[in-house]
Amino acid sequence: MLRSRELLLRYYHDTAFDFALVRVCYVNRGAPGDMTCIGGERIRDLDPMYMEIESDERTTPIPYHRIITISYAGEITWEAGPRVTPDEGRESPDTGD
Repeated sequence: MLRSRELLLRYYHDTAFDFALVRVCYVNRGAPGDMTCIGGERIRDLDPMYMEIESDERTTPIPYHRIITISYAGEITWEAGPRVTPDEGRESPDTGD
């Protein structure tokens, strides 16, 4: 299974895909439901440690481990799975990164 960044890179570089059809939802504390979803047209760069998203005011780095889902043309193609944190034994999202 591809990791979140690998899948985004494939959608970005493979001419069989239209990156504008990509939708990424990520943890954004303070946003409604602590989650924000953006379309591929707002992703400016896919750095090794984070993706850069553009807004009206600035460009913001979003680490890949905060990604919850990636969808293409309305179909979810990648989801973070649960994992257990060693210090608390609680489940938290596993981004595969």
